[in-house]
Amino acid sequence: MAKRTQKAGATGRFGARYGVSVRRNAGMAMKKKSARYTCPTCQYRTVRRKSIGIWHCTKCGYTFAGGAWEPFTRASDANNRIIRRNADGATTADMAFIAQQAAIEYERAMNAGELEEEE
Repeated sequence: MAKRTQKAGATGRFGARYGVSVRRNAGMAMKKKSARYTCPTCQYRTVRRKSIGIWHCTKCGYTFAGGAWEPFTRASDANNRIIRRNADGATTADMAFIAQQAAIEYERAMNAGELEEEE
């Protein structure tokens, strides 16, 4: 018997219902859910999803919370950057002050005519 879900993949069970974009989004979410990811502790590609937001490494036994479909989300990446920056000694207030100083220097250079204005 021929393979019937070559184009539809895991969403072939929906048939012609729900629309193409909905089936495509559901298929991408199912692929993300069942994929293997790299463990943050042992660096092996053995992290699997146990349930919604719970991820488990089968090699080292490390269990951690993550996103519903992926273990590492954009928000978690931003939080990790903030934590790393704080651990390195620069606080959020320091970074805001540095950005403010850079903006002031840029404005001074623009007013002095040292920089050309982009359109």
